[in-house]
Amino acid sequence: MALGGGGGGGSSGGGGRRGRRGRKGPLTEINVTPLVDVMLVLLIIFMISAPLLTVGVPVELPKTEASAVEIKSEPLSVSIDQQGAIFVGDSETAFDALSTRLLTEAGGAEQAAERPVFVRADGRAPYQAVARVMARLSASGFTKLNLITDTAPEA
Repeated sequence: MALGGGGGGGSSGGGGRRGRRGRKGPLTEINVTPLVDVMLVLLIIFMISAPLLTVGVPVELPKTEASAVEIKSEPLSVSIDQQGAIFVGDSETAFDALSTRLLTEAGGAEQAAERPVFVRADGRAPYQAVARVMARLSASGFTKLNLITDTAPEA
């Protein structure tokens, strides 16, 4: 009788243990509520930050077959519109003040060699305006000059 009661054949001893063990077992359902919360937060962050990444001067970039350039530090942006006006960021800058303004934004002449400069020129801008800006930037100590273009659609 002692062996029969402890072996799990009784209704109160073995059944009660199995019931408790089954409730404490691993959860087999996936809780998607935290995943949805994180995804919504990321969506809001990207919706807010995406418009800030674009430069506000409207230019029609020329089409090329060049690939993207990898950058390691925050670039400075110089735009040249169709009439040849020069913009640093979103504000118009005179050609004579271009070097001083960019050196100030770069953090000095010693930082100029390390900061990349993105030159966004309208495809219809005068070649002379683009060449003068590139020469002024080079003479100011900027060595990482990049001409920004649109990639041509594949045929």
